[in-house]
Amino acid sequence: MGSWTNVILFAAGGAAFVLAALLVSKAIRPHRPNEEKTTAYESGEQAVGSAWAQFPVRFYIIALVFLLFEVEILFMFPWAVVFADGAAHTETAGRWGWFAFAEMVIFILVLAAGLAYAWRKGHLQWPKPLQASTSTDSHVPQQFYDAVNERYKPAR
Repeated sequence: MGSWTNVILFAAGGAAFVLAALLVSKAIRPHRPNEEKTTAYESGEQAVGSAWAQFPVRFYIIALVFLLFEVEILFMFPWAVVFADGAAHTETAGRWGWFAFAEMVIFILVLAAGLAYAWRKGHLQWPKPLQASTSTDSHVPQQFYDAVNERYKPAR
């Protein structure tokens, strides 16, 4: 048997396990639908419109930048443990200490370049909401606004 045969066998075994787990769970679960189970869950409000609302792409970009730094943290903890352990042992400090340090500096520089790129492109800028108009150019005359403001003026 070749090495690819092992890979194919493991992939087929994994797929068979997942399929068997889904079929067994469908076979043994209770299926008793009723009106209570089909009502609105969270707020009690019936859904209006389509659930396919479009979100700005900025949500996804911020999420990806967040994941980028989470992955950085995941890689930095084991590196710090190995680097500190290598620094404690003088025989391995010379071999792996500076190599590990240089490797992490390169890794952080690549991530910093990605952050600088996202920053430069403006992907980290969140658009400010439009301010509501505070002008009194409506159908209500200004003297009514002044009368209400005078009436409810705080006492000093």
